[in-house]
Amino acid sequence: MSLIAEFLGSIRGFIQTQNGDELRNWLLVEPNVAAHYYELGQQLRSSCPANSGNIEKLVEKHLPEEDDVPEGRGSPWPGFNSFMEEYLKYWRDVDFNDIVKLYGRLSDLLISCANALANPTYGIMLLQTSMSLSEALSKLVMSITKEPSLMAQIQGDMTGDEAGEKKSIVELAADIIQKIFTSCLTDRSSTRWQPPKGKKIAVYLFANLTLKLLFACDKSRLAVQMFTNLSTSGPALSLYPASQRVTFLYYLGRFNFDHGHYMRAHWCFEEAYRQCHPQFLKHRRQILIYWIPSNLLLARFPSQMLLSRPEAAGFADMFIPICAAIRTGNFVAFHQALNASRDWLWDRGLYLTLLYRLKPLVWRSFTRKTFLLTWEGAQGGDPNMMNANRAAPALSLADLVTTATYVQKLLEGYVPTIAAGNTLTLIPPPGGQPKRLMPSEGLIFGNKQPDLDSMESIVAGLVYAGLLNGFIARQQKKFAVEGAKRKNGNAVLAGWPCPYESIMERFREDYEEELAAADAGETNEPPGEFEDVPGWVKMG
Repeated sequence: MSLIAEFLGSIRGFIQTQNGDELRNWLLVEPNVAAHYYELGQQLRSSCPANSGNIEKLVEKHLPEEDDVPEGRGSPWPGFNSFMEEYLKYWRDVDFNDIVKLYGRLSDLLISCANALANPTYGIMLLQTSMSLSEALSKLVMSITKEPSLMAQIQGDMTGDEAGEKKSIVELAADIIQKIFTSCLTDRSSTRWQPPKGKKIAVYLFANLTLKLLFACDKSRLAVQMFTNLSTSGPALSLYPASQRVTFLYYLGRFNFDHGHYMRAHWCFEEAYRQCHPQFLKHRRQILIYWIPSNLLLARFPSQMLLSRPEAAGFADMFIPICAAIRTGNFVAFHQALNASRDWLWDRGLYLTLLYRLKPLVWRSFTRKTFLLTWEGAQGGDPNMMNANRAAPALSLADLVTTATYVQKLLEGYVPTIAAGNTLTLIPPPGGQPKRLMPSEGLIFGNKQPDLDSMESIVAGLVYAGLLNGFIARQQKKFAVEGAKRKNGNAVLAGWPCPYESIMERFREDYEEELAAADAGETNEPPGEFEDVPGWVKMG
């Protein structure tokens, strides 16, 4: 008996006994397999050349469809036989040195496997095989994306769709895996609120694999539809093993972080960290890498207790200087702290987000410090001081220009020194020329000097964000603080509220607006509970 016939006979036996584990163990595609797989390929090249139709005949002969199948037994079905034809063609044509051709063959094989998996009666037997093939394709695609020449070659061979647009290989691979995910999601073996059965047991396995591929290739935006499908009909996440829950919440948090939903990201990372067993230090550390920045962007700083844990080793040296710079409104220290860890932050996609999104918090502290230095009114709630100075508390934009100009000079390399009369002044940097700043390195834009218009714009932005409480008196060129009397005359507490509370208040206001819009019939879908995260299905 030929090796081909023997192989197909064994596969038929696994189908008859509905042994999905053995199907996965036999239907391998990786290069590091036993020698008889390469012998199988050699026999196929000898006896089944391309376009001969011999492979189809062999599959039809050795994997016949059965009509009367006893209960508890299985039978080959048309989709499975088509898959086996693709599998044999794969080993006949595979060349692991030709990555472009390998990608095409493996993609075709997984598509055929996805079609066979959709069979409502026997498809579940291919669940494990679908996972192993999906992992193999994901690994291959992630390696190809690191080789621009291979990417260009594959993209050049693709044809566009009717709109003339081409999908990337990442999109195409994700589409195939999401087809398998959809097949599992729509399986009717159990409801979304019952313990998963049938193909539903793999919903989050394929979701996590898809997310891993998309994030590895910087294509997280493509996960929107999958999260939408889960919110609509997905099973409750709590019904699945901890490893799947933690992985899914981690990627859901990453998705929300990438799209600016830092509160939702915080909720996801917090729950993922809580459910991840303390012995898995590597996993808990990976969660902390994004959980800490999520909270920084919400104006919440990590505690010393958290930073002292084993999984947070080295994070204190990185994040404490950033927190200190934000608290004190020190732009020089802020840039130094970020630049000290620039490469590490950049590799994880955090540097630009922290650089631009944390600046408003630094500006808040900077304007507060300027106010403390310049305003002479009642800051401590002393009634006598309030009677002596009835002027409403306000921050002069001209004073803010003065302090901002001083900091801009420091960023340009000017050196502070004590001049005659024991006064502090700045001398030009070595060489006499100010440092040429990148656009992101200056207070405004590179070497642009602060002026009244730029300071008014910044203060207006802080007011709009809820980081300052008051209004701009344009004629007086001042920021006027509101609510000092309600704070017992403390203008600082009134004008510079707790930033985290302000951010939460804005988030709640947005949520209430969504509720009102739903009540008015302006939207088809209500927003759900306040702490609901799209894609995270919780038990009702």
